[in-house]
Amino acid sequence: MSMSPDSFTPAMQNFVQAGQALAQNFLGFLTAQQTDKQTDWKALAPISAPDAEQMAKLQKGYLEQQLRLWNSMLIRGKGEAGSPVVSPEPGDRRFSSPDWQSTPMFDYVRQAYLLNSSFIRDLVEVLPSEDEKAKNRTRFLARQYIDALSPANFAATNPEFLRLALETKGRSITDGINNLIQDYEKGRISLTDDSVFEVGKNLAMTEGAVVYENEVMQLIQYAPLTPKVAVRPLVIVPPCINKFYILDLQPENSFVRYAVAQGNTVFLVSWRNVKDDLGTLTWDDYLENGPIKAIATAREICKVDQVNALGFCVGGTILSSALAVLAARGDESVASLTLLTTLLDFSDTGEIGLFIDERSLAARDTAMLKGGIMKGSELAGVFSSLRANDLIWNYVSSNYLKGQKPAAFDLLYWNGDSTNLPGPFACWYMRNLYHNNSLRIPEQLEMCGERVDLGRVNIPNYLLATREDHIVPWQTSYLGTQLLGGDSRFVLGASGHIAGVINPVSKNKRSFWVNQDLQGDAENWLANAQEQKGSWWADWSIWLKQYANGERAARKKLGSPKHQEIEPAPGRYVKEKA
Repeated sequence: MSMSPDSFTPAMQNFVQAGQALAQNFLGFLTAQQTDKQTDWKALAPISAPDAEQMAKLQKGYLEQQLRLWNSMLIRGKGEAGSPVVSPEPGDRRFSSPDWQSTPMFDYVRQAYLLNSSFIRDLVEVLPSEDEKAKNRTRFLARQYIDALSPANFAATNPEFLRLALETKGRSITDGINNLIQDYEKGRISLTDDSVFEVGKNLAMTEGAVVYENEVMQLIQYAPLTPKVAVRPLVIVPPCINKFYILDLQPENSFVRYAVAQGNTVFLVSWRNVKDDLGTLTWDDYLENGPIKAIATAREICKVDQVNALGFCVGGTILSSALAVLAARGDESVASLTLLTTLLDFSDTGEIGLFIDERSLAARDTAMLKGGIMKGSELAGVFSSLRANDLIWNYVSSNYLKGQKPAAFDLLYWNGDSTNLPGPFACWYMRNLYHNNSLRIPEQLEMCGERVDLGRVNIPNYLLATREDHIVPWQTSYLGTQLLGGDSRFVLGASGHIAGVINPVSKNKRSFWVNQDLQGDAENWLANAQEQKGSWWADWSIWLKQYANGERAARKKLGSPKHQEIEPAPGRYVKEKA
C-alpha cells in the first residue's frame, strides 16, 4: 500500500498534517527557549535537522499508525467493534472515563493525541544533542508541551465537560468559572478543600511546646506518651522548603507521634517561613541556628552528652552538613544519624537538576546572592511541573472544566502550604551542592568556618530511600553510605518521596527492602536485597533503640528552667504563610 498522504481521505490528511504541524511547532518552541533571555533553559542542545533516514523512518511509522487508527474509526462508523490502535500508559488517568471510548469522535481525538505524543517523544530522541543533560532537558520540555496540549484540558475536546454541562444545565460551567476566579485570587490551583484543614487544629496535633526560638527556627519538644523514655532524645530536622507537619499530619499517620509513642523524647525544628526582612540569611545561618542550636538545646534540657538525630530530604542534607561542622570542631554530640530520602552526593538529582545550570545560577546570584527571597510559589511550581498531569492538569480539568471541588486530603493541603527561602541560602545550596556536587569531596567546602568532611561523621547511620522517588533518586541516595563514617543500614521503601516515608505501621501497607552488604553499587544492592512486608517505621524503631543509652522516667514538664515553654505546639512559625 502506498503511504503517501494522497492515499488518505481529505479529513484524514488534515489530522495527520495537524500532528506533523504539532511536531514542527514543538521544534520552534525549543528554538524559542534557546533565544528567550528570560528562560532558565539555556543549555538545550542546539536544534538542528535530525538525520534524514531516521526522520523518514519516524514519519513512515507515524503515518502507518494514523492510517490504522483511521481505518479503525471507519469500522466503528459501520457499527462494528474496532480495537484501539494505541492506549494510555499505565497510571495515566486522563482518559479513564467511559465518555472517551463511547463516542467514535472522542475516541479518535484521544488516540490521535496519544499517537502525536508518541511522535514528539520519538522526534526528541532523533534530535542531535551535545550531552545527556541537554537531551534530558529536551525530554522534559517535550513532556510539558505534550501534557499541556492534552484534549482533556480543553472544553471543546473533553467529552466529560460536555456531558456534565448538559446534565447540570450549565451549572458545571458556572461552578468551573467560579473555581477559576477563586484560584486566581489565591494565586494557585486548589489541590484540596483548604477550608477543611487548620494547622494546630486537625493537622500538627501532637502535644508539645515550643521551648526555644530564634530568627531561623522554633524548637518544639513533644510531651511523652510512655512512662519511660530513652535517655538520649531524638532531634528531627525536616526540610526547610516545606512545612514540618508532613511528619505530623494527623494522629493516625503522624511519624512524630509514632516516634514519641516508641519511647523517645522528641525535639523538632520548625523552620521560619522567611519574608523580605530575613532575605539575607545564609547556609551557615541555617546550620548554626538550626540543627547545631537544636542539638545543643536538647542536650541542655535532657541533661545528656549525646542525642540521636534525624533529617528528612533537604533537612537531612542540612543536618549532615551540621554534623560535619561539629565533627571538625571535635564535637561528638550526636550518637546516631537517620536520613530519610536525602542527597549527600548530587551526581544524579533527577529532573530537578535540569533547572540548574551555570547561566541560571549566575542570574540568581546577581538577583539574590546579597539578599532577597526565593518565593514559595516558585518552588511549588517547580515541584508540580515534575508531575504536571497529576498536580496541574488534573485539577485544571476537574476544577475548571467540570466545576468540581477538590476532595479534602491532608497531604495535598500540606503540598499547597509553600515556604519561602532566603536568596543567599538558596544560591549557595544550588551552586555548591546541586551544581558543583562539592559536599561529597572531603574539605572542599567551608561551612561555619570549618572545612567539612562527611567521612568524619563517624557514627551509626540509617538511610531510607524510596523506590519511586522523583525528587531524590534512590540510587543517588544510596551513595551516601559511601560518604558517611560509621556503620550504615540502607533501607529502600516502596512508593515515592512522600508516600514512601509517611507509611504508618498501623496500616501495614507496602514493603521495604534490606541488605547489609553495601560493597557494590545500588543496583547490585537491590538485586540481592530481601523484601519485607509492611512499614519501614518498625525496622527503624528497632534500629534506633540500640542507641537509646538506657531508659529513664518520662519528664512531667517540658523544657527546663533555662528553656521555658514559649507557646504550645505547633507554634506560630509553622502557621506563617508564604
